[in-house]
Amino acid sequence: MGLRECKRYLTKLLVVKMGQDNSKLNRRNFIGNAAMLTGGVMFAMNASWASAFALDTSQRYKVALVDLMLLKRQKLGALQLTKDIGADGVEVDMGGLGQRETFDSQLATPEIRQQFLDKAKELNLEICSLGMTGFYAQSFAERAGVERMVKDCIDTMVAMNVKVGFLPLGVADLVKKPELRSAVVERLKAIAPFAKKADVIIGIETSLAAADEVKLLDEIGSPHIQSYFNFANAADNGRDISEELKTLGKKRICMIHCSDTDGVWLRFDPKIDLKKVKETLDKMKWSGWLVIERSRDANDVHNVKKNYTDNTEYVKSVFQSK
Repeated sequence: MGLRECKRYLTKLLVVKMGQDNSKLNRRNFIGNAAMLTGGVMFAMNASWASAFALDTSQRYKVALVDLMLLKRQKLGALQLTKDIGADGVEVDMGGLGQRETFDSQLATPEIRQQFLDKAKELNLEICSLGMTGFYAQSFAERAGVERMVKDCIDTMVAMNVKVGFLPLGVADLVKKPELRSAVVERLKAIAPFAKKADVIIGIETSLAAADEVKLLDEIGSPHIQSYFNFANAADNGRDISEELKTLGKKRICMIHCSDTDGVWLRFDPKIDLKKVKETLDKMKWSGWLVIERSRDANDVHNVKKNYTDNTEYVKSVFQSK
């Protein structure tokens, strides 16, 4: 959307606003509304926000994919594929860990970061989050240097204007290894001030039931550490997804992995009633990103475009229908 289109759009908003409250249309209201229009135009002119402004902000729920699951980890092609599939955004991964001191991330290079930002703007996509999926194979509670790793992710988030970092606890499974809880809490408490200073959120994914995750988050005690809720965790353990969401509550959920373990597409999954989930989230007044991670056809799991096109179309038909 160019500046001329922004002006035209905001002018229409001003006219509608004045028309809705015509009885109170006086000099003070007119000046206030004109100021709102001017501020809106100036906002649109701010290049750093241009990409976000161009997105359809009327949508309460946006749908994203994961570059890792698209088999394009930290590759620009993930953005074009996301656009072709029809999603609104993409979660970009920070790269592997292995025995390195930090993530194997191309995004540490300013020129590479800018390429991703420019491509996202060109395609009218949003980079909704950065994923620290290297921790799926590492113990967040026991691995040395985790503070530096997460701090590197936070620094990259700031540089790319990304507000959520995904942190799976992975090997530090608090259901199977409850003895790791104190170490997890201690480390997340140490990370929270970095997230607060950067004004970002670290979204953790655990194997805990919602009631236990609430206790964990309350013990950490920071609004900058929240739940990145995964439908699969509830579905795989026979828990009601909607009840889990309500237990966690609106303010504890930063994002949602809107998919199940691989098997069937979301539209055919008997464990996930997306319409009921939407009703629940509507009542909670939650809004945000639904990130499709899996739910691939187990008989054709590597057919990326086919699997994610159907899942994206279905999620959008439920959550973005007028």
